[in-house]
This record gives sequence, structure tokens and C-alpha cells, in this order.
Amino acid sequence: MALPTFDPDAPAFTRTGINLADPRLGAQAIFASDDFFAPMARMLDPNPAVFIPGRYDDNGKWMDGWESRRKRETGHDFCIVKLGVAGELTGVDIDTSHFTGNFPPAASIDACRCDDDMPPADAKWTEVLPATALNGNAHHYHAIDPATRGMYTHVRLNIYPDGGVARFRVYGRPRPELAPRAELDLASAMNGARIVAANNQHYGSASNLLLPTRAANMGEGWETRRRREPGCDWCIIELATPGEISQVNVDTAHFKGNFADRCSLQGAYVSAGTEESLITQSMFWPVLLDEQKLEMDRVHTFAPSRSMSVTHVRFNILPDGGVSRLSLMGHTLT
Repeated sequence: MALPTFDPDAPAFTRTGINLADPRLGAQAIFASDDFFAPMARMLDPNPAVFIPGRYDDNGKWMDGWESRRKRETGHDFCIVKLGVAGELTGVDIDTSHFTGNFPPAASIDACRCDDDMPPADAKWTEVLPATALNGNAHHYHAIDPATRGMYTHVRLNIYPDGGVARFRVYGRPRPELAPRAELDLASAMNGARIVAANNQHYGSASNLLLPTRAANMGEGWETRRRREPGCDWCIIELATPGEISQVNVDTAHFKGNFADRCSLQGAYVSAGTEESLITQSMFWPVLLDEQKLEMDRVHTFAPSRSMSVTHVRFNILPDGGVSRLSLMGHTLT
């Protein structure tokens, strides 16, 4: 199995949002007009697509993705995906890796909000990505126009007229309604938290820290390159909602010879500024958790050394290395 890797050339929305079409969050491919050559569910696999020369099944060449048969009539193929959690869409990746003579020439995406598993026939779909050209064996990253960024539960990938897509990622941010004084994980992406910035994401995206399920392998965490100069690595997190942190959980699952040696946490209540200005400001934020020693492949639980209302935190790992998950338990403000 190929491990997920961080793509330094991918746009920012792949790092500041989460993949709402991730089956680890409960996402499902629920209907395809045709998936004769390769099943629709394979398209949502969180691991990178692979190619296995000489592997065939009863229907032809085995391909790692969703692939429909050659269309011999008018129309086009499509697949409906139920997202793992309703969210505001920020971008997509239509990945045709290893599809060279059988990729769709074009694709578009519609989205809707629906309480049922399968949208009804009269569901109101909104086009969030107009028809766009595709190439073979390539990632196609597209930001979603803010004018169409409503809260959606389902997306429909249309391919024109047929062919194969290796992976389909739908990036966004959940926006749940949170009650006052509610106890929750303020750093969970499922509650709306997001990564604002990180100084290094060489081996794994910092947004992995905020996922709700425990990492299945080292590739599902945040890992920086080996630091050869003074200082430490860090990431800045915008919490799901302003709140007060009562417990810090740092999980180094699967990191053994490369786990972060120590960690600390700073925070502030930010009411103005840009994402770029936060990077400078964060160096001077008050310390919420003093420097703590970490161990390999385990969950660490710490009590904050300071209690205050915060909207953002800076998570420091010293000097470098890997952490798989971070949760900040606390309560929302009144």
C-alpha cells in the first residue's frame, strides 16, 4: 500500500481544509451511472493510486479508481458522493493518475444539501465547477468560487463522456452549529477547526493533526524534515470557535525514530489581521502549555499551564519530527 505523501505544489486549500470525501470520515460513493471497469468506491481511497502491470480481472485491466465503459450513445457518466460531513467547499482535486488512454476529456461538479443518503430526483443541484478540460495521469486542482460555497452534503462528479478517475478529493470546512458552553474538541476539523499556516510540511500535511480518527500509519500525520538549524517547527490553528482549553492531547502514533522530542502551545484571542500577519504575531502569543517531553507512538495528555479565551493557537514541535494528532478539549464561550 502506498502511503499518502505531502505535495508541496498543491494549492493552499488542500492544506487548510480537510477532504470531506474521505471514507475515514464516513464519505461514500453512493451511485454511479456506470462503473463496469473499476468500482466507484475505489475513487475515494485516501491512499495514492497505484498501477499494477499485468493485473487483470474479469472485466479487463485492473485500474485503481472509478472507470466506466466506453460510451456508445449520447450523454455522459457521473458519480454521486455523500460527503463525510456537511461543509463549505473550498476546492477539489480530480486525479487521473495512471489513466492515460482512458481518462475523461472533461469533467464538472455539482453539489447539493440533502438530509437523505441519496438525493431525491428533484434535488436542487448547484454547479460548483463548470466543465473543465482534463489530462491523463495528472492532478487537476480547482478552487471553488466563493459565490457557490454553500453548505453541501453531496457532490456529483460528471465526466464527459466516459473514462476513468483515479482519485476524487473534495476539500472544505465543516460549519456545525455549536452551543454556548459546549464541551468539545476545539481543534477538530469535524467541528470547523483549520490549519492557517505551517512552517514545514515536507512529509505530511499539518491538517492531518485535526482529523477525528486515529492515524492508521505514519503517512497520516504531520511530519517535518530534519532540522539542521536552531529553532523549532510550528503550525497555527484557527479553532472551531472561540473557547477555553482544559486539556491538550498529543498523539505520536506510528512515529518512533522520528517523533517530535518536545512540544508547547501558545494562544491568543485574535479579532483582526490577515493570515500572513498571524505568523509574526504568533511568536509573541502567551504560553498555554509549557514545553513538554514527548515519547514515541503514544497519546500524551497535558493540563494547560494557563487558562484564557482563545481563537487561535500555535503548536510548536521541538526541534522537528512527527505528530499524528492534536486535540484541544475545552468549552465554547457564552
